[in-house]
Amino acid sequence: MRAAITKAVNNDPPLRRRGDRYDPRLAPVGVLSRIVGDAGLIVTAVVVSQILLAFFTAVPRNSWIVVGIESLTNSGPLLAGTLLLFVLAANTLMGVYGHQRTFALAEKLLWLGLSTLIGVVAAGVILFLTLGVHALSISSVLAAGLLTLIILPAARWWSWAYRLDIKGAEYRYDLAVRRRAAEKLLAAGGDDSTTGTVLVIGGAGYIGSALLPRLFDTHDKVKVLDVLMYGKETIAPYLDHPKLEIIKADYRQLDQLVTAMQGVDTIVHLGGLVGDPACAWNESLTVEVNLTYTRVIAEIAKASGIKRFVFASTCSVYGASDEILDEESGLHPVSLYARSKIGSERALQRLMSPEFAVTILRFGTIYGFSGRTRFDLVVNLLTAKAYFDGVITVFGGSQWRPFVHVEDAAKAIEKVVNAPVPLVAGQTFNVGSEEQNATLGDVGRLVNRLVPTATYLDSGIDGDRRNYRVSFYKIREELGFKPDWTLEAGINQVLDALKAGKVTDYRDPRYSNVASLKELTDRTFLSTAADDARELIYAGDEEYRMPARLDDERVPATTDGR
Repeated sequence: MRAAITKAVNNDPPLRRRGDRYDPRLAPVGVLSRIVGDAGLIVTAVVVSQILLAFFTAVPRNSWIVVGIESLTNSGPLLAGTLLLFVLAANTLMGVYGHQRTFALAEKLLWLGLSTLIGVVAAGVILFLTLGVHALSISSVLAAGLLTLIILPAARWWSWAYRLDIKGAEYRYDLAVRRRAAEKLLAAGGDDSTTGTVLVIGGAGYIGSALLPRLFDTHDKVKVLDVLMYGKETIAPYLDHPKLEIIKADYRQLDQLVTAMQGVDTIVHLGGLVGDPACAWNESLTVEVNLTYTRVIAEIAKASGIKRFVFASTCSVYGASDEILDEESGLHPVSLYARSKIGSERALQRLMSPEFAVTILRFGTIYGFSGRTRFDLVVNLLTAKAYFDGVITVFGGSQWRPFVHVEDAAKAIEKVVNAPVPLVAGQTFNVGSEEQNATLGDVGRLVNRLVPTATYLDSGIDGDRRNYRVSFYKIREELGFKPDWTLEAGINQVLDALKAGKVTDYRDPRYSNVASLKELTDRTFLSTAADDARELIYAGDEEYRMPARLDDERVPATTDGR
C-alpha cells in the first residue's frame, strides 16, 4: 500500500480504491445484503436477550443456562420470526434500505431507529393480541425488542466508523507523504509556484475574468490565449496591466498555441465548450474542442517543459447518484459535456509524469457576477427571471446540485497554482462547499425570498437526469480552501447588478454559451481527429480507474500521428 501511494505521489496516474465506489447496477445486491445482515442481527438480538434474561431472573441462579435454552426452544422461533417480519417490513416501507445513500449518518441512524421502534412495537402488539400475555412473557418481548432497537443502529455506526478509519488511514498517509515532499521543496528553495509566467487558456471567459487579478498579485506575467468571442470588454479593467499579455487566437491554431506557450511555467486550461446545451448542439465540435485539443495542448505543454497543468473539469461527471460523492466516487455521466470532461481527465492522467504535474478541478455549478457573466446557469437565470419576468420556474425541483460562486472558483485555481507541486500533482479536487449542496427547488425558493414580488412555480420533472451531492473535504483539508460567498450573497450580487442596469436583457446571446455558439461558431477548424478522441469519451469506466502507464504499449497514438 505504501509503495502504491508513493507512486501516486510521484505523479503516476492516481490510484483509485475500487471498494469505495458505488455502482447503481449493484444496488439490488446492496439492498439484499443489508436486509440479510439485519435479519442476522435480529436473530442474534433474540438469542442474546433470552440468555441475558435467564441469567438475571433464573431461580436457582445456577440454572440460568437451562432456563435460557428452554426459553429459546419454546418462544425463540416465534419471537424471532415475528420481529423479523415486522422490523424488516417497517424498515423497507420507510425507505431505510432503498434510500440509505441519500441520508447523512445522523439521519440514517435516526430513521433506522424510528423504523425499528415501529417494527418492534407492532410485533409486540401482534404477539400479545394473538397469543395473550401468558403465552409469551412481557419481559421476553421487551428484552428482545430493546436489544434489537440498540443493535441495528449500532451495527450501522460500527460499519461507518470502520470504513472511515480504513479509508482515513490511507488518505492521511497519502497526505502526509505529499506534505513532507512539499516541505522539503520549500526548504530547498526549489518552489517557484508563486513566480514565473502563467498561461490562461480561455482567460477572458466567465471564470477567467475573475481569475486574472488574483494571478497578477502572485506571478511575474500572465498570458491570456482566447478567441475573444465576447470581445475584450470582459477583461476591460486589466487591459493596461503591465503583467498582462493577450493572444487573440483559437487554441486549435497550433502555431499560435506554441507561440503562447513560450516562457510559460504553468497552464490553466479553462477553454472549451461548457454546459450541456452547448455541447449537445454539435457533438463533433464538442469532441474536438473539449477533448482532442485538450490532449494536444497537454502534449505540447509537456514537450515544451511546462511544469504544471491545471484543468477545469466539472462535478457533472458524477451524473446521477444518491450518495454523497467524493473524488474517489464512481463517474456516471448523463451528458456529452460530462463525457468530454471525463475523456479529457483520462487523457491528462496518461500524460502525467514527475516533470509534468497535472491537477484536475471539478467545479460545482457556478453562479455570480464576473467580467463575462452567464445567464444560462440556474442561479443566475432564476434570479434574472425573478427580477425581469416576475416568475421563477423550476424544473426538477428535487434534484441536487453543488454550487460555487465564480469568485470562489477563481480562488480555488489560485490556491492550486500557488501550492507546492508535490501537494497538488496528480490530484483531483472537487471545488465548492457542503453548505452549498442544494436542490433546484431550494434555489428557487431562496430567490423567491429575496425577490418576494416574483411568483414561484414548480413545473415538475424535466429531462435532466443529473442529481448529485458532493463532498469538498479534500480541498478544504489539503489546500485550506473555504468559499467566501454564499448562495444568498451571490443572488444579491446579481440582483444589485441588474438593478444598476449592468444587464438589460438577460436573453442576449452573449450571456448564453449555446446561443453564442450558434451565432458565432467558426467552423473552419473542424477536423477528423474527433473520431480518435470519441473512443476516450465512450471508453469503459474500468479503464479510467486504472489508467495505462506512460510506458504501456497500449496507450493510443496521439492525434497528430506521433
